[in-house]
Amino acid sequence: MTTPSFTVPELEAQEAELELPRFTYEDAWTLGSLLRELAVARHAPVTIDIHRGPQQLFRCALPGSTPDNDAWVDRKRRVTERYAAASYLVGARFRAKNTTFEASSHLNPDTYAAHGGSFPLRVTDTGVIGTVTVSGLPQVEDHALVVEALRAFKGQVG
Repeated sequence: MTTPSFTVPELEAQEAELELPRFTYEDAWTLGSLLRELAVARHAPVTIDIHRGPQQLFRCALPGSTPDNDAWVDRKRRVTERYAAASYLVGARFRAKNTTFEASSHLNPDTYAAHGGSFPLRVTDTGVIGTVTVSGLPQVEDHALVVEALRAFKGQVG
């Protein structure tokens, strides 16, 4: 698999494209299971997490993942929650300004990580209601895996 790379406009377009008509508890299970199937097929050693607000609706750790992946999931999720944007997009916006998230956000890097893998769950006419996060691959691959799963999921829910 070729490692993708994304510009800020491409990342913003992904967020617009992946706005969902709804997101229920059952949808969290469906999306999480879809992500798990994609990761298992690729032997990807990832941790998968889905939150709706402060409530965790799905969590799965695959073989090869470690407790460090749990910490990365939480740090990336906090960035998505704070900025209402994909963690990779947040980091890319800082890089586009010739700086880094760590240098310019003034947020504790032990609590926040603007690395790829967390994506906002945005519902039409509601806004961001949660996050879906993956950790265990290089950051752009974590991000791409989440986007692939969201595209497939959106195709199922309309």
